[in-house]
Amino acid sequence: MNAAAIAIGVLAGMIAGMLGVGGGVLFVPALVLLLGLSQHEAEATSLLAIIPVALVGTYRQDRYGNVMRRDALLLGIFSVAGAAAGVALANALSGAALRDAFAVFMIVVALQLVRRTLRAGAVITNPAKPGSIGADKP
Repeated sequence: MNAAAIAIGVLAGMIAGMLGVGGGVLFVPALVLLLGLSQHEAEATSLLAIIPVALVGTYRQDRYGNVMRRDALLLGIFSVAGAAAGVALANALSGAALRDAFAVFMIVVALQLVRRTLRAGAVITNPAKPGSIGADKP
């Protein structure tokens, strides 16, 4: 086994599980930059690698009561059609175009996260959940 692939899998899996981000945001750049895969190969590999990550993450989060099962089912059903369309579109694009589109997507997501964080303030609390940050404060 490739030690770099193992390290990428472990670290990206931990970060994805901890932060709830799609593993592809972490897997794809790592596979391209560290393993030298093409953009198409990295995205295809990431799609397969995300299956066990998503299953384990969902199972663990469900045990904490954080999974909205009805919403998850709807997302999953409609994501199948979206994934099929996305794969067809990705295969129609060159590697450079696909890489650039992925980079723009990551920048847009990062900007949205920064904007939401600045709006919410430094500490996000959920008083409705016992044990969450700030739950014990009036």
